[in-house]
Amino acid sequence: MNQLLKVVQEQFKDKRAALPEFKAGDTINVHVKIKEGNKERVQQYQGVVIQRKNINTNGETFTVRKISNGVGVERIFPILSPSIDKIELVRKGSVRRARLFYLRDKAGKGARIKEDKSGMEGTEEAPKA
Repeated sequence: MNQLLKVVQEQFKDKRAALPEFKAGDTINVHVKIKEGNKERVQQYQGVVIQRKNINTNGETFTVRKISNGVGVERIFPILSPSIDKIELVRKGSVRRARLFYLRDKAGKGARIKEDKSGMEGTEEAPKA
């Protein structure tokens, strides 16, 4: 059984390396391949990550929540899915929890997540004269 796991992990090692580091509270943009008939296109799904499950396993999933036409929409993505083209980190959020289910009950200003300014490159200010 361990040999099977090693083979599967080797297959997906390069795909995992291409993914950005993100956690709950971050705003991400997921590029999803959509197949309509015999055509294939890429659709962007941007929202807040409200949870990550089974981190660092092949069955890892993450849930992204966005508001579309005033209605909250959540979508669960397997991290190693072939339908995911790429994932972009738009904004890092500063939250204290790993699961942000409380956002389901919030709307508008109350659903905002504070931006995490730590660890941002290029934010050093010039010395004041």
